[in-house]
Amino acid sequence: LYLLASSARGIQHTAVRGAHRKHEPTFHDKYGTMVLLGGASMFTAVWTYVFTSLNVEWGISPVGRVTPSEWRE
Repeated sequence: LYLLASSARGIQHTAVRGAHRKHEPTFHDKYGTMVLLGGASMFTAVWTYVFTSLNVEWGISPVGRVTPSEWRE
């Protein structure tokens, strides 16, 4: 019983000590959103450049472009 009580007191003491400590912002707290937005905009810019510089015809269909060759026997 004593072991449980001392263990519970230790947990309470640790919780109280953590609650009174000031929270210092980490790198992710300070810059996380900006890094995420910067990465998303860079990703979008790079892929936009790639897709527009390749001159890809989207939605290509062979109808009207492919003519069947003559049948040889």
